[in-house]
Amino acid sequence: MAARRAYAAATLALLAAALVLSAAPAEGAVSSCGQVIGYIAPCLTYAMGNAPKPSGNCCSGVQSLNSAAASAADRQTTCNCLKQRAGGVGGLRPDLIAGIPGKCNVKIPYAISPNTDCSKVH
Repeated sequence: MAARRAYAAATLALLAAALVLSAAPAEGAVSSCGQVIGYIAPCLTYAMGNAPKPSGNCCSGVQSLNSAAASAADRQTTCNCLKQRAGGVGGLRPDLIAGIPGKCNVKIPYAISPNTDCSKVH
């Protein structure tokens, strides 16, 4: 079960894949996949449909990830990390994942999708 939750948190990375496309002031560089997953792990309960809205910790993590992925290199690294870990997880609801940025007041001008081409992230 713990392994499934870890994979589910990684799949939630689809949300973060969209976030890495947006520029934001740097609060720190993204240095590892573990760091990325740490930012978005609190969103897991909502993304599985087990909470009525994203938690404060979820929104804080989404905002922090958006800020941390400030350079093109950080955004590409984050995107690739998330895509590598996103496969094979059931139980997540793409409709809920896609709505997390808006519910957390993080503005991104594109749809969240598992088909993000990380090589086009700038």
